[in-house]
Amino acid sequence: MVYFCDMLSIESYQKEFLDFLEQHSKTKEPKNLYEPIQYILGLGGKRLRPVLTLMTTEIFDGNYRTALNAALSVEVFHNFSLVHDDIMDGAPLRRGQHTVHEKWDINTGILSGDAMLIMAYQLFENYDDSTFKALAKLFSKTALEVCEGQQYDIDFETRDNVTVTEYLKMIEYKTAVLVAAAMQMGAIIAKAPNKEQSLIYEFGKNLGIAFQLQDDYLDAFGNTETFGKQIGGDIIENKKTYLYIKALEFSTVEEQQELKDLFSLTPNNSEHKIERVKHIFEASGSSKETQREIENYTQKAFVVLDSIPISEDNKSALKQLGTTLMSRNV
Repeated sequence: MVYFCDMLSIESYQKEFLDFLEQHSKTKEPKNLYEPIQYILGLGGKRLRPVLTLMTTEIFDGNYRTALNAALSVEVFHNFSLVHDDIMDGAPLRRGQHTVHEKWDINTGILSGDAMLIMAYQLFENYDDSTFKALAKLFSKTALEVCEGQQYDIDFETRDNVTVTEYLKMIEYKTAVLVAAAMQMGAIIAKAPNKEQSLIYEFGKNLGIAFQLQDDYLDAFGNTETFGKQIGGDIIENKKTYLYIKALEFSTVEEQQELKDLFSLTPNNSEHKIERVKHIFEASGSSKETQREIENYTQKAFVVLDSIPISEDNKSALKQLGTTLMSRNV
């Protein structure tokens, strides 16, 4: 069976999702619990994950409107993870605005985040029993993997010997599995066969890895105004990103030592540290290698996509989305 559904434009899916989000954006009492939730959900962002849920539902001949609750669940969970990540990282900015714990306080950020996790689960209650069970099972697996990925990320900050394999596993769990799950949820709601569900999950996972590698690259080489986050945040936090690991691999002995020394420091003014690290990333060829790996995982995603029995128009739409994401500067 080949699926021939005509999809809407990405902008149309975004608008439909934002309209649905607006309908569900109600500040309740106590305000200090719910206002931060409305704040983080209202900060914008690409809405990539909910859009993928809606698109995938249509790809497999479902009606995207039936997937709006699942799409909102994915977006609420994603933003929950951002609130808690920002607390752990001590990040001042999210999408160009104050993070929740900066605007309120850390305790409020923790509690509002916890509430978002519960709200994400509640949204599955709008589906029939079999769909609810499949969605909840996938969601629980994914949520736990995201936590595992976050712990790997924290562990790597104090390790000097992080490998590329370990790093790729970390970003698979921390970022890519949620992109993959967002797409599989759409397939579940559309009642697609298990094989197709697994394939669209693999497509999403590879796309998610490429997306996170691009995010890591932009953290160092993006523009603060368009990227919406503090440039050099990963460098300040001594995160062992793909850029860092490859720079160690490609650098001279002197630059290797300088890079290790820089990543052992937390100066009050990080400007010099960021500039020196970026210089080593570029001089060693690490920045170019990272861009090549972004392209590699994007192509892996496209290879999987070619094996899914959907129309060429729908494949083209997903490839266009992938290409757009990998060439972004935000």
